[in-house]
Amino acid sequence: MQIYNTLTRRKEPFTPIEPGKVSMYVCGMTVYDFCHLGHARVMVAFDVVTRYLRWRGYDVTYVRNITDIDDKILKRADENGESIASLTARMIDAMHEDEARLGVLRPDHEPRATGHVAEIIAMVETLIDKGYAYPAGNGDVYYRVRKFEGYGKLNNRNPDEMRAGARVEVDEHKEDPLDFVLWKAAKPGEESWPSPWGEGRPGWHIECSAMSTCCLGDTFDIHGGGPDLTFPHHENEIAQSEAATGKNYVNTWMHAGAVRVDQEKMSKSLGNFFTIREVLESHDPEVVRYLLVASHYRSPINYAPDSLAEARKSLERFYTALEGLVQKDIELADTVSGSRFAERFTAAMDDDFNTPEALSVLFELARELNRARKEAPEQAPALATELRRLGGVLGLFSQDPQAFLKGGMATLPLSEREIEARIARRAEAKQAKDFATADAIRDELAALGIVLKDSREGTRWVFEPPKP
Repeated sequence: MQIYNTLTRRKEPFTPIEPGKVSMYVCGMTVYDFCHLGHARVMVAFDVVTRYLRWRGYDVTYVRNITDIDDKILKRADENGESIASLTARMIDAMHEDEARLGVLRPDHEPRATGHVAEIIAMVETLIDKGYAYPAGNGDVYYRVRKFEGYGKLNNRNPDEMRAGARVEVDEHKEDPLDFVLWKAAKPGEESWPSPWGEGRPGWHIECSAMSTCCLGDTFDIHGGGPDLTFPHHENEIAQSEAATGKNYVNTWMHAGAVRVDQEKMSKSLGNFFTIREVLESHDPEVVRYLLVASHYRSPINYAPDSLAEARKSLERFYTALEGLVQKDIELADTVSGSRFAERFTAAMDDDFNTPEALSVLFELARELNRARKEAPEQAPALATELRRLGGVLGLFSQDPQAFLKGGMATLPLSEREIEARIARRAEAKQAKDFATADAIRDELAALGIVLKDSREGTRWVFEPPKP
């Protein structure tokens, strides 16, 4: 198995620290608002990574943190006139609802920053003792960036380039503009914790260093996150953690690609910012998940009505192949687990979790299943089981095929009885060679998103919601 390592900028053979076990930490959400599509991208990408590693037999410990104390959280709670605890609890519940609808498995551990303040303070004290950090006159504690020789290695930049080309926070209390805060002194009325430097709260970067090492040890296998975290967040994590422990922090760094909307960066100012729950109001969650899985996790994704429509059509092809077949016991699947489909699926996923290539193998399997249904029906159940089994590694194909193809009863503009009655009238019209009436019925249903599909076996229908 090979994984692209952001640190070395190349694919590398994956060798866990402990044979048979994988330790993975992914930066989670700052819970001041509902999760958006960018969060969904990260959730689903590392859900697939976790599912596949476990399918390959690894014992995976997956940690994804929650930042539940932050400037944005303080500001939003004040705007809402609610407590920080109330705001963060509400947003955490919403996050769990969103990820469950997308078929994202919960991480093994979900540490919260407010639950690790003691460990954060201890790490800051260690950095001060080693000369990597210093308390300032304003009650803050800062990290000395230039003290850490490897600073910039994740982004392949040196501190001088960063100072010249990047926006850095100017603060008269810093020794150097590049230095970043580890501990923030509390302002009047803010939630705070006692520390050797006075009342305050953790800086954002130190939270992840403390939580990851507390859960997984000083060195662990994989650290993941969104594309915007390489600098400064992950760069600062490396500096803090390696300075504090004296050990290599992470062996493999993984970063998911960005989400763009109609080829533009998703932004509230552009009016193209979508939360997960907004999108799921009008689209099947599995369609959204398929869109996210169909691109390689490192590639950017373009979110647009057409892309979701294509995702739905792709899923319809799979569910059409599975329709009417009862999944056999998993023991039967073992008889085809060494098939060329399973082998090629594994080869694709072993190549840096190449989900587009893995899906191409599943499309071939679906075509083989369709062929078997006509030419060798006795083989169809085993092939259907294999398709479900391999698709499940990507978190796909868990729905009842007929329910998916009909779009879900709650979304239908007509009842099934009404639809079937129209189909029967259309059949009668065609029998009477009244093709104008038959076409009118078909067009009427199509306008409602109910698409008729004729075959030698008869007419079936699928629901494809009309584009807004």
